[in-house]
Amino acid sequence: MRVLIIEDEARIAKRLERMASNYFEQNSTISICDSVQKGMAYIENNEIDLLLLDLNLNGENGFDLLESVVSKSFHTIIVSANTDKAIMAFEYGVLDFVPKPFDEIRLAQAFKRIKANVKPTDELLKFLAVKKAGDIKLIDIEDLLFIKGAGIYSELHLRNGKQELHDKSLETLEQLLPYSFERIHKSYLVSLELAEKILIQSGSKYSLLLKSGEQLPIGRSKYKDLKNKIV
Repeated sequence: MRVLIIEDEARIAKRLERMASNYFEQNSTISICDSVQKGMAYIENNEIDLLLLDLNLNGENGFDLLESVVSKSFHTIIVSANTDKAIMAFEYGVLDFVPKPFDEIRLAQAFKRIKANVKPTDELLKFLAVKKAGDIKLIDIEDLLFIKGAGIYSELHLRNGKQELHDKSLETLEQLLPYSFERIHKSYLVSLELAEKILIQSGSKYSLLLKSGEQLPIGRSKYKDLKNKIV
C-alpha cells in the first residue's frame, strides 16, 4: 500500500503514519507532506493508493487539493475537524470522512473499507470526476447508464450516448457508488434501478435488459443473486 498523508500538524501526521503502518502490510510506503503545494507536487510525481487529507492546512484549504485529484485512481480519506465539509466531500467521491479527534478504531474502520467492499451508510456520492482536456469535468451520477471496465480504467457510459474515461478501476468505483449499483459481470457495473428484466439465452447465457434498451452481459455467478432482485 502506497499512502500519502497531507497534514500540517506534525504530531497528528506521525500518529496517522503509525496507525497506517500498523494496519497495512509491512512493505507499505507512507509519506508525509505538510502543505497543499507539497502534496500536489508529490501526487504529480508519485503513484499512490491512498490519500489521507486534512482540510485545514495552516490556512490553506485542503478542499482545493481534493477537487483537483478526485478524478485520479487512488482512494481518499478525509481526516479533519471540518465536519461541515463532510457531505460535500462525500459528494465528490471520498471513501470516508474521519472527524478529529479520532482514535485507532475509527481510523481502522476507514482502512477496512479499502480491502472490503463496504459502502458508506449514507449514499452521498453525487458526482464522478473525470479529466477532460487538462480540466476536471463532473459527471452527475444520475446521468450514468452503466460502467464498463477497461483495464485499470473505467468507461462511463452516459444516458446521452456519450462516453467518458475514468482513471479509477471498476473495483474502486464499486466501493464508492451507491447501493443501487451492482457488479453484474466482471466487466460491468450498473444501477439496478435502470434494469427492465433478465433475458435468458441459449447456452446458459444471461443478459440484463435496461429500460433504455441496452443489453449487458450477466456473469453466471451473478445470475442467481440478480434474479431475486429484479422482478
